[in-house]
Amino acid sequence: MQACTLIARAKINLYLEILGSRPDGYSEVAMVLQSVHLADRLQLKCRPHGIHLTCDCPEVPTDARNLAYRAAELLQKECHSSAGVEIHIEKHIPVAAGLAGGSADAAAVLVGLNQLWGLGLTVGELQSLAARLGSDIPFCVQGGTQLATGRGEVLEPLADWEGIPVLLAKPKHLGVSTAWAYQAFRSRRESLGANAPSEPALPTLPQALAALSRQDPPALARSLRNDLEQVVLPEYAIVGELRQALLSAGALGSLMSGSGPTVFGIMPSLELATQARDTLRRQFQNVEFWVTQFAPTGILLQPDPCSLSPT
Repeated sequence: MQACTLIARAKINLYLEILGSRPDGYSEVAMVLQSVHLADRLQLKCRPHGIHLTCDCPEVPTDARNLAYRAAELLQKECHSSAGVEIHIEKHIPVAAGLAGGSADAAAVLVGLNQLWGLGLTVGELQSLAARLGSDIPFCVQGGTQLATGRGEVLEPLADWEGIPVLLAKPKHLGVSTAWAYQAFRSRRESLGANAPSEPALPTLPQALAALSRQDPPALARSLRNDLEQVVLPEYAIVGELRQALLSAGALGSLMSGSGPTVFGIMPSLELATQARDTLRRQFQNVEFWVTQFAPTGILLQPDPCSLSPT
């Protein structure tokens, strides 16, 4: 195999609870992560040496600032390989949106180069390497529905739940820094301390897991939780407005994904999701909307038939 095409799917956070701070500077979390069909498309082609990355989105860096580029560098180093690769990223997942677009691209490079370079690494070995690049990347390697703990790299696959309709909404010119969101949450928790005001009881992880095991959309909608909303919503009013708009448009439940600013709504049907998208586009002209669904995997590898050697 000399070339391949990969589908790198976005993720949403059905549940994100921040349990505390870790000595390594990260936060201890409990998350339920879910792949959706919205995806980037990557083309990988072998070259004698070096890494050359291009992207059709000008916002995306094409050097070592790009996680996909760094994934290729990491494999070269760890597997003592001098092989090179050309990487082209066709972006469909919005940038800095809380949907793990960069993480999904890096996971796709790890999976694709494992095949192109004949490295023979297992899924577990790929996920261990992925954890060195970023907390969401190990999940993206396999995708589906998973419980993530630690800083997000300790994964437990859950029963796949395919086809649930989802409506995504992202303000066009707004990005939220993940590092800022977690730091703001820690600062808020530390400043409030014992004086924190009492808040309505939040959903718990057992509630979310029970809804998932029963594959009960209304129960899942009631168990959605994202602790980062506590700092992002007061700072960016549009995020809260979009959450409410999705609920008013018929979503069973709505939540910000990751550090935002994308919000999603779990919809009763694809038909209602499409109707809501069309209505909300007229109401929010500076917001992008996508109709998608839960997906059972994160990365799909498609060999390029034109590049295969004859047998």
